[in-house]
Amino acid sequence: MRARIRFLHRGETVELADVGPTETVLDYLRLRRGLVGTKEGCGEGDCGACTVALGRVVNGRLTYRPVNSCIQFLGMLDGAELVTVEDLAEDDRLHPVQAAMVACHGSQCGFCTPGFVMSLFTLYHSPDATPSRRTVTDWLAGNLCRCTGYRPIVDAALTACFDTVEDRFSRRAEETVAALQALDDKTDVLIGDETRFFAAPASVDALARLCAEHPDATIVAGATDVGLWVTKQLRELPRIVWIGRVADFDAVEETAGGVLMGAGASFADTQDHMARIDPDLGELWRRIGSKQVRASGTVCGNIANGSPIGDSPPALIALGATLELRHGENARTLALEDFFLDYGKQDRAEGEIVTGLYVPRLDPNHAFRAFKISKRFDQDITAVLLAIRVTLADGVITEARIACGGVAATPKRAGAAELALVGARPDQPSSWGGALKALAEDFSPIGDMRASENYRREVVRALLAKALVEIGGTPDARTRVEGLRHREADHAA
Repeated sequence: MRARIRFLHRGETVELADVGPTETVLDYLRLRRGLVGTKEGCGEGDCGACTVALGRVVNGRLTYRPVNSCIQFLGMLDGAELVTVEDLAEDDRLHPVQAAMVACHGSQCGFCTPGFVMSLFTLYHSPDATPSRRTVTDWLAGNLCRCTGYRPIVDAALTACFDTVEDRFSRRAEETVAALQALDDKTDVLIGDETRFFAAPASVDALARLCAEHPDATIVAGATDVGLWVTKQLRELPRIVWIGRVADFDAVEETAGGVLMGAGASFADTQDHMARIDPDLGELWRRIGSKQVRASGTVCGNIANGSPIGDSPPALIALGATLELRHGENARTLALEDFFLDYGKQDRAEGEIVTGLYVPRLDPNHAFRAFKISKRFDQDITAVLLAIRVTLADGVITEARIACGGVAATPKRAGAAELALVGARPDQPSSWGGALKALAEDFSPIGDMRASENYRREVVRALLAKALVEIGGTPDARTRVEGLRHREADHAA
């Protein structure tokens, strides 16, 4: 058992034994280290002013990802390399992304600038990124600017981020990989005592034992939700169990039948795998939070928190996903749709943990669609999410799975509409009018600041009709404009 965390910063190993359970990386940098280049803005992972980069070894390669330090707990730095805006320049020479921001006039008040620079630093070190304006705007969706305007910042990214990678971090990459691998000692971490601790088990057995012994402990994966309990709701969480060190929990395995992911697999880890199941899943994953949120937040965490919206659960329910859980030595599987019982209540015993998720592939006779409606296109909470999978035989629907999020207390299937669709033909709208009416039996939508009850009711009907129009393959039925907008933007660039 190790009673301290260890991480790299500026090429040196930092060891800390005095780590509060919910102390944030932002507070550590500003209050303990005096590194005030990292700014505090929204305090909830939305504005990006607090962005730092974390380097970890992924598939043998050093990979840098942006994270929101305001909601990242300090203990979660264990085993990573921390990079802040103060670390980029060498002597009197700015880092290439900093120099490009200067040359392109990408900063005015400068408050948001460090966060932009750190996001661009991770793009600079992303060899698989496609050089385009769309890539840049997607990368920067989690960084907000209120003075400069985004055009010069995007110009700086296009100038600096798609050329040869040459900085101190690339030059010492092999050394950093070796140092990070040396930190990975496969040892459980526990800082504190029985009443107050930060724990990071190194195996699923140790995790299961710890959670069974402390069923009231808060289990944290990416802290993109729990972090807000601390910064916005001011909750006292004396016992934190972080799953980020559990061996193979971040694994994603593609099989002939589907995708199996561990509870620690982030949205960034799984996005390409989901896109290979269906492009709509890849687009849905891209619109969940920001780069910073997707780098930290996990798919299983998005499920385990039991949100009535949850973005990913409706699509996964429509696909027939299966959840894996464990309580002590006992493991079980559960259809994902059966996990959600009521608002804030799931079929999970005290001390029971989610360990993985299985997402089946689509069969050749399946058709799938998923739509997310929100006030902002990027980085916004869903007002309505609808996903549908139908089975077709000679153009006739023989089976349907429809799931919605944001319209009820839990992600929920539309059982009446599903039955009404059996026997209908997507290319004959007159045959599925009954399914649209049946949605009224399935949902009594909630109303809140994101959308009214009536709006949600009408949008669910419209999205089901939209999905059927697309599946029916009606010639010249153009139901989406987002791809056209991005193609036009890239062409103009």
